[in-house]
Amino acid sequence: MSTKERLVTPVMGRMQVLAARLSPSGTHERLARMLDRAGNPAPWTPERVLGTKGSALVLGVLLGVVYAGFSLSGVGIALMVGTALFFLPDLLVHNLALKRQEQTAKGLAEALDMLSVCVQAGQGFDAALMQVARNVEGPISGEFARVLSEIQIGKSRGDAFTGMGERVVLPEVKNFTSALTQADRLGLPIGTVLREQTATMRLVRRQKAEEKAQQVTVKIMVPLLLCLFPALFVVIIGPGALRMMSAFTGM
Repeated sequence: MSTKERLVTPVMGRMQVLAARLSPSGTHERLARMLDRAGNPAPWTPERVLGTKGSALVLGVLLGVVYAGFSLSGVGIALMVGTALFFLPDLLVHNLALKRQEQTAKGLAEALDMLSVCVQAGQGFDAALMQVARNVEGPISGEFARVLSEIQIGKSRGDAFTGMGERVVLPEVKNFTSALTQADRLGLPIGTVLREQTATMRLVRRQKAEEKAQQVTVKIMVPLLLCLFPALFVVIIGPGALRMMSAFTGM
C-alpha cells in the first residue's frame, strides 16, 4: 500500500466529511454545476473540492493560532483566516468558470459559421457538429463534442442542447440552444435556424466590439491622470512656483 493510500486518502476523506457538515445542503450539486461550467478540469471532482475546503479550513485555523497566539483575539483571527481559506476553492472554481465562459463566447461565432456552412453544403447535422468539434479551437469545441456524444448514446438533440445551455451561462449560447431545441421539437429546418442564429451572432459580436471601443475613452483616463497630468503640472506650474518661492525668499 502506497503512502498516498495510507495517509493522504483517509485524511482527505475526513476533511471532505468536515466540509460537507459545515456546508449547506445541496453543496455537492452546486459544486458539480460549477465544475461543469469550468469544463470539469481533470483532477477535480466535487469530492476533491470538498476535501480541499476542509483541509484549507484546518490549515487556516492552525496558521491563525500560530500567528496570533492562543487567546480570545487569536482564536477570532484564526477563525477568520480559516473561513477565508474555506471559501477560497469556491472562488477559484468560480473564476475558472468565468474565464472558460469568456473563451467560449469568443469561439462561438466561428463555430456557428462553420456549422452553418457545413449544413448548407449538404452535411448532416451530426456530421457538422463533428467537424466543428474537430476544427474549432477553444472550449466551444469540447461543448459541441459533448453534445454529439450525448446524442450518440441516445439522448435527444433538444435535451443535449438544453444541457449545453445550462453549462454555458451566456445569453448568446442560451438563445442558440433554445432556437435549436425549438426547431427540433417543431420540426423546423436546421439550416434556416442556423442562418438566423449566425446573423444574430455577427450582430452581437459587432455590438460588443462597439461597446469595448466606447469604453476606451473611460479606461484611458486612469493612465492620463496618474502619468501624464503630473508631468504636465510640473512643466507648466513648476517655473511659476520657483519664481514665487524666490520672490518670497527675497522679501
